[in-house]
Amino acid sequence: MLGLGAAAVVPAVTGFPVRALRAWWALMAALLLGSAASYLYTTRRGKFAVWADVLDELGLRGDEQVLDLGCGRGAVLLAAAQRLHAGGRAVGVDLWRSVDQSGNLEAATAANARAEGVADRVELRTADLTDLPFRDGEFDVVLSSLAIHNIPTADGRASAVAEAVRVLRPGGRLAIADIQHVPAYADQLRHLGLAPQVRPLGPRAWYGGPWMATSLVTATRPA
Repeated sequence: MLGLGAAAVVPAVTGFPVRALRAWWALMAALLLGSAASYLYTTRRGKFAVWADVLDELGLRGDEQVLDLGCGRGAVLLAAAQRLHAGGRAVGVDLWRSVDQSGNLEAATAANARAEGVADRVELRTADLTDLPFRDGEFDVVLSSLAIHNIPTADGRASAVAEAVRVLRPGGRLAIADIQHVPAYADQLRHLGLAPQVRPLGPRAWYGGPWMATSLVTATRPA
């Protein structure tokens, strides 16, 4: 914002005519309003629609064991749980830090699960993504949305991806969405013997504009 403000005063100090200055400010206002509208749409509606599509593509039977890495308040976790029946389980892990997401509390996620009527299929755990407290091959599906980038080091993020693969059963599926480091996640998956596919999730998952676009990497663990 400081840089934008500095750019906006350039016409005034370089002798631009008033009409050009007005046009400059109109452009800046349009960009700011467009960015705000993009962010609000994505956080309130777009991300839910995008993940509904991703989960539909997985074609869940309903009896899967699903793990959501960095589940936060449960947007993806609860959407997955809604696709499960009594034989399925959706496990969400997080460190519950407000620095990663405002209002990020385990109690808030549990309350959301009750409100959505899926509390009987949801389990919440406090865990570090780089050292998951689960058995090898325990899950049929591993998901993550805008979480792994919060790990500050490249080695830590690589460890989180490796852990996601470790707890995934042979033939199980992985879907990681993030706004940063997605090519590195794909490289790590290739190093682990998977064949990842990467695609952008489009304007519905822009957090303010294309400069904060979300991409998805998917892979299946070899049988």
